[in-house]
Amino acid sequence: MRIEDVYIWDINAKWLGISPLQLMENAGAGIARTIEEKFGKGLRIAVFSGTGNNGGDGFVAARHLSFDNKVTLFLVGDGTKIRSEEARHNWETLKGLDFVKITVLKDSSQIKPLDLSGYDVIVDALLGAGTRGEPREPIRSAIEKINEYSGRVKIVSIDLPSGYPSKIRVRADFAVTFQWDKEDYGDFERVITKIGYPRELHHLVGPGDAKFALRKTGEHKGQNGKLLVIGGSEDYFGAPYLASKAASYLVDLVYLTMPEYSARRIGDPDLILRPVEGRNFKPEHAGNLIELAEKVNAVVIGPGIGLTEETKVFVRELIKRCEKPMVIDADGLKALAEDLSVLKGKTFVLTPHTGEFKLLFGVKPEGSFVDMVKVVEEKASEVGGVVLLKGAYDIISDEKTWKYNKTGNRGMTTGGTGDVLAGLVGALLALGNEPLRAASVGAFLNGLAGDMAKEELGENFTALEVAKKVQEAVKWVDEF
Repeated sequence: MRIEDVYIWDINAKWLGISPLQLMENAGAGIARTIEEKFGKGLRIAVFSGTGNNGGDGFVAARHLSFDNKVTLFLVGDGTKIRSEEARHNWETLKGLDFVKITVLKDSSQIKPLDLSGYDVIVDALLGAGTRGEPREPIRSAIEKINEYSGRVKIVSIDLPSGYPSKIRVRADFAVTFQWDKEDYGDFERVITKIGYPRELHHLVGPGDAKFALRKTGEHKGQNGKLLVIGGSEDYFGAPYLASKAASYLVDLVYLTMPEYSARRIGDPDLILRPVEGRNFKPEHAGNLIELAEKVNAVVIGPGIGLTEETKVFVRELIKRCEKPMVIDADGLKALAEDLSVLKGKTFVLTPHTGEFKLLFGVKPEGSFVDMVKVVEEKASEVGGVVLLKGAYDIISDEKTWKYNKTGNRGMTTGGTGDVLAGLVGALLALGNEPLRAASVGAFLNGLAGDMAKEELGENFTALEVAKKVQEAVKWVDEF
C-alpha cells in the first residue's frame, strides 16, 4: 500500500460509518498495547505529540498507557492550533486527567534543556505520513532531543519516525503502523496493528478514491484534461452526446466526433463538434481522427457507433493506431470482439455489461460475487488492461488487483447511463489517472449521480438527468 492509500482508507471508512474518532481511539489503544507487550508495565513513559492527527494518536496512547504506567505528555506546539476535531477532543480529555502530567513546549528554547534520562520509553507522535521536507522548529528540536537518548531509552514512533524520509528524523527502535505495511516506507523496523478497518476497504470504491482522482493541477484552459469522444451513426446520436456531456463536467475540453448526418442534431456550446462526412464511420476516417487524438489526453470510442461492417473495421483500425488511453464501450466492444489482438500494448478500459462480456471473452460472469470477480480478473489479465463489468455491483480489475462499486440503483437500467459512465471514465483518464482508478471512480460517480437523480425524481429518470447530476456528485465528493 502507498501512503496516499492511508487517506483514501480513512475517508472511505468514514463513508462506511466508521468515524475518524473511532480510528484514532483504536490506533492509540493499539500503540499502548504494543508497548506493554514489548516492554511490560510500571514504566516511565514520555509521549511527544505534535498538533496533527499523529499527535492525536499520541494523546490516546498516553491515556491508555496511564492506567499501568507513569506518563508525561509533551505537547510540542500551541494547544490552540491542534488541527482536527478528533485530536482536539482527545487533547481536552487528556487535560482533564489527574494522572497524566502535561508539559506544553511552544518553542525550541523550552526543549533544549529537557532531561529525559528518567524515562524507560519515549513515544514519538510528532509528525505523520502527510508531512513533506525537513521538519521545522520546534519539531526539529524535539526530534534532536529524542535522538540524544537513542540506544539508552526505548523509542517508539507512531506510524513512522517523525521527519521520515528526510535526514532529520527520529531514530526509533521501531514504529507502530496501522493495518498494513506501506510500500513507501523503508529502512526502519515496524510493528503492524489493526485499528478496525473492515475488509471492504481493500476493494470498495468510495469518496476517498474520488477525491484523489478529481484533483486538478492546471491553471490554464486545456491543462485539466482534453477528451475526444468518437461515436454516433445514422441510427444513434444520443449516446455519444451523453458521454460527452457527462465528461464536460470534469475536464476542460471535450471534442465530439460524429458522422455529420447525426452531428446536425447536436447544439451544445459546451462541446466542440468535429463531424466526419456521411452517415457512418468508415476506415478512411481513421487517419484524421488519429491526428485529432494526438491533441487530447484520452479517447472514448463506441457509444452509438453502430455495427456496419465498415464501421467495425474503422473501430479496430482506430484502436490499433491510437496511442492515447482509451475507453472502449457499447458497439465499440462488439467490433473489438472480432479481433482482441488490436489491444496489444495499448492503455485502455473496456466497459461491458454481462452480454458484451460474453461476446468479448466467450464466458458469462455468473455465480457468486467472488466467482464473478475471478472471471473479470482472469480476462483483464488476458487482455492486459482494465475491464469494468457493469452490474448491480460494478466489478473493475486490471492485471494486479480488483475493485467494486456499490453506488447506483434500479432506475439506472434506463438507456444511456452506460454512455454517461464511458464519458466519466474517459474524463478521468484525461485528468491523468491510471486506468484502474479512472474506471473505479467513473463507476462510483456515475452511480452517485444516479442516486442523486433518484432522490430528487424517484426511480423514473433519464440518462441525461444522471449526466446533469455529475456536477452535484463532484461537489458532494469535494465536501465530504
